[in-house]
Amino acid sequence: MRFYTTQHPFDCGIDLHARSMYVCIVNHSGEILVHRNRQAAPEPFLTTIAPYRDGLVGAVACLFPWYGLAALGAHERLPFVLGHALSLKAIQGGKAQNDQIASQTIAALLRGGMRPKAYVSPAARRATRDLLRRRTHLMRQRAELLAHVQTTKAQYHWPEIGKTIASKAKRAGVAARFDAPAVQKTLEVDRALST
Repeated sequence: MRFYTTQHPFDCGIDLHARSMYVCIVNHSGEILVHRNRQAAPEPFLTTIAPYRDGLVGAVACLFPWYGLAALGAHERLPFVLGHALSLKAIQGGKAQNDQIASQTIAALLRGGMRPKAYVSPAARRATRDLLRRRTHLMRQRAELLAHVQTTKAQYHWPEIGKTIASKAKRAGVAARFDAPAVQKTLEVDRALST
């Protein structure tokens, strides 16, 4: 696990959601300077951090809406730490959890040099990375659907299909081998979704 250990006069922990963010700013001695909920947009965030901007570092968990905050940090030349969400969960612990506690914990971990950090992919590569991740998801889903056809065949004790069904052209007529209309419909849905 890699940690962000650089010290700054002000540490900003952000619990980020799609429409809101809870911001907690602490100074080097651990005193809470700002602790409030804000709209997840550039202007409210920049207004909140304005008095502490010189010497401020921001940190957020690695969740889906972080791209905009990272882009804002790069544009405004603000240090930005993307936290490794899984490692943070292991460290954070505790049963009481809400946005206020999470933002304060992120700021405290950042201040203490115990903030696990994740790789911030360059903005130019993010769309390609997301596309590849989506393709991986779709390929797994396709394999699951094709496996369901084989499982259904085994469940009804039908003989081997005799051909590979990974090829779209070789899937025609597989559903017709079954008598029950509901099974035929299930296999047709599997076939349609796996193309």
